Amino acid sequence: MTTAAAEHRTVAGGFTDRVRGVAPDGWDAPAPVAGWAARDVVRHLVEWFPGFLKAGSGIDLPHGPSADEDPVAAWTVHSDGVQALLDDPATAGRTLTNPHLGELPLDIAIDRFYTSDVFMHTWDLARATGQDEKLDPVRCAALLEGMLPMDEVLRASGQYGPRVEVPDDADVQTRLLAFIGRTP
Repeated sequence: MTTAAAEHRTVAGGFTDRVRGVAPDGWDAPAPVAGWAARDVVRHLVEWFPGFLKAGSGIDLPHGPSADEDPVAAWTVHSDGVQALLDDPATAGRTLTNPHLGELPLDIAIDRFYTSDVFMHTWDLARATGQDEKLDPVRCAALLEGMLPMDEVLRASGQYGPRVEVPDDADVQTRLLAFIGRTP
């Protein structure tokens, strides 16, 4: 079984490759999320998670520059901070408490809610900036399998767009992207 730290290292590494691959004039390119540009994909990840983590565990992540100022540095500081937290042996004994989720081991909460978000948004950044859009099919299958039973709850959260219809024989990445409301 892969640890949350190893999973984050791999997933965040793929996102980091896309972040570093954005041309200097590519940060304002439209992203597949309505109303977002490429830099907004980075902004989303570096802005939502620190508040979620602080509220649920009291942990403050390091803050870099804003995504407007320097999206590469914003992502790097943030991602390195999450990785350091997951690599810290003390994290295994910590919990995250949330009124909607209850109490979860911190590393599991990070993996389930944050690392999976980074994984899915890797495609958004790649699509916006003309980079490699291929995602790990094993991770795609695992995410899709876990999300399908929660379809109504996920749609009601407002975090996912309407499901996009794709052929029954579409590959697992296409099915995952369509499930979360992207047009692959």
